Amino acid sequence: MRRSLVGRIWPGTAAVVLFAVFAFPVYWMFSTAFKENRDIVGEDPVWFPTSPTLDHFDRAVHADGFWRLVGNSVTVTVLAVAFSLVIALFASFALARMRFKGRKGALLTMMIAQMAPWEVMVIAIYMLVRDEDMLNSLVPLTAFYTVMVLPFTVLTLRGYIAAVPKELEESAMVDGCTRPQAFVKVIFPLLAPGLMATSLFGFITAWNEFPLVLILSKDPAAQTLPLWLTGFRTAFGDDWGATMAASSLFAVPILIVFLFLQRKAVGGLTSGAVKG
Repeated sequence: MRRSLVGRIWPGTAAVVLFAVFAFPVYWMFSTAFKENRDIVGEDPVWFPTSPTLDHFDRAVHADGFWRLVGNSVTVTVLAVAFSLVIALFASFALARMRFKGRKGALLTMMIAQMAPWEVMVIAIYMLVRDEDMLNSLVPLTAFYTVMVLPFTVLTLRGYIAAVPKELEESAMVDGCTRPQAFVKVIFPLLAPGLMATSLFGFITAWNEFPLVLILSKDPAAQTLPLWLTGFRTAFGDDWGATMAASSLFAVPILIVFLFLQRKAVGGLTSGAVKG
């Protein structure tokens, strides 16, 4: 009885502790965005906004170039996710269904690329973009963001396609479908959870990326929102209220996308990991 009771209590307790550890910084960010300056810089912590204010959000939204940077972030993020999904659909189908020389090497290369930290390649990327005279442009950002999320997208979708019985595809081809038609009509509809999982990963990766845009985009017109978060400073130091308001605005799209996709995304990740 005691072992059974302990076995039921400790997982819940651990879950509550982990939730508190991860949720508290998010709560503190949002609550600070609504606090008055005296509550933010005071010696004693103020756990709840005593007099909620929207002044910090007003300063954040009316900062120079805010809407232009929103457009830049949305553009590079959406294009990177779209390009990676299109490329990964073809690549994952080939890796899951076809047998060709170098297939295992391609898979190993993608796994290594997924594990490699992109920060160590920033200098090489900068030199490549500089030599092509493409600094301060959204094109290289979109291209490299696509490459960043592509290995994970391919590996996940490959596992998901491999889990679809070949007999379904073969039956469609017997009924008169070509192989591309069988893919579109039979396999593609079954990939929705996997597509949502990889889309969520790609969106978060591209939306939050900071080192590349810091190195490649010195022109404010070609920057994205992560750099915008570093600009809330005054003659007296950091404007923490505006910084927290800006961080809250920056996090809202990710929270919305995650809440919309999280159920299908979890199913896509687990299904894509079943069969390799």
